[in-house]
Amino acid sequence: MSRRIKRMNPKPRDRDERKDARPFKARGAKTAGPRPGGKPSGKPPRFAAERAERRVPKAAMEEPVAAKPVEALLPTKVQTVKVTADENNMRVDRFLEARFSGLSFSHIQRVVRKGELRVDGKRVDSKDRLEEGQSVRIPPLKLDTPKAVGELSEGAQKTLAALKEMTIYEDDDVLVLNKPFGLAVQGGSGTTRHIDQMLEVMRDSKGQKPRLVHRIDKDTSGCLLIAKTRFAASHLTGAFRSRSARKTYWALVPGLPKPKQGRISTFLAKEESEDDTIMRIAQHGDEGASHAVTYYAVVETAGNKLTWVSLKPVTGRTHQLRAHMEHIGHPIVGDPKYFNIENWQLPGGLQNRLHLLARRIVIPHPRGGVIDATAPLPQHMQQSWNLLGLDASRFDPIENAPEE
Repeated sequence: MSRRIKRMNPKPRDRDERKDARPFKARGAKTAGPRPGGKPSGKPPRFAAERAERRVPKAAMEEPVAAKPVEALLPTKVQTVKVTADENNMRVDRFLEARFSGLSFSHIQRVVRKGELRVDGKRVDSKDRLEEGQSVRIPPLKLDTPKAVGELSEGAQKTLAALKEMTIYEDDDVLVLNKPFGLAVQGGSGTTRHIDQMLEVMRDSKGQKPRLVHRIDKDTSGCLLIAKTRFAASHLTGAFRSRSARKTYWALVPGLPKPKQGRISTFLAKEESEDDTIMRIAQHGDEGASHAVTYYAVVETAGNKLTWVSLKPVTGRTHQLRAHMEHIGHPIVGDPKYFNIENWQLPGGLQNRLHLLARRIVIPHPRGGVIDATAPLPQHMQQSWNLLGLDASRFDPIENAPEE
């Protein structure tokens, strides 16, 4: 998967609640061209005017400078070192990792927690940031005995092969999986097989395993981002927190949303019962209510009975896309929680499975550049696209939706 530099966008500003979807009105927008390999839209995208030209300073996208290890050997007695310019603003635990490669995560945490490591004579937390010129008291350190990497069991080999088959993109820091329909990301009541458990087979000799940095629903297919190192996990989690990650979803819904391109802004709150948990539309100030914003765009229709929509979540609330599409009267086909249109019949040949795909994720790479991964339609959605005559190579107008 190629890696290329793209525009980055600032953190979105909160907006007032709007109960219904509203169209974006273009004002003197320039026509945006199609993505490579896609078909031209034929008319200027209505979202284009909202996209301000936001560029990342060149310096921000350059390869980060790694602090060079100052000490080649682990100290066998207490020593005091100075924080260098390269180490300025580095976290305490990252500082130890950079200076003394091979230290285990648990050993670093233990040294810091017990107060054996001091900065300018004071106790610190592993997440505290260092400043150039500070004095760091380092206690005697030792490497943990590496765990012998034995042969994987037959079951573990099958799990590893399954993960490799799901892999869309991989490097030393990052893994992007094409998660299949029906496979949970994390464990829960009655869930014995899930991605987090499968990642155990990728645990290294230091005892570290790849980490989840975001989640998608069990019945949602598509792009799932995994951090393979603590360094990557910290950066990717920060990117999601600052909303630097851009996600695109595809869905199939009944009817034809009007307007064809719009913004859905509501508050969502969790509603729990003995049998189920759903997200309900709430009011500002309600207990547990969080603001949620989604942009949507109609890509193609099938006789106005079914419509392929592309979705761009600005926020990342639980079941946000599913609850928002139900809110505007077009719940996602096959959704067991939110599809409640009376007397609606699923067209023949379509499977009654959730038609929601985490199509694409674009996020800054921890070491510079951009990760840009795309997942194909899952089998049940591909079957529906074929039966309805939908062209998956069409230009996706959500590309021009705002980022806030």
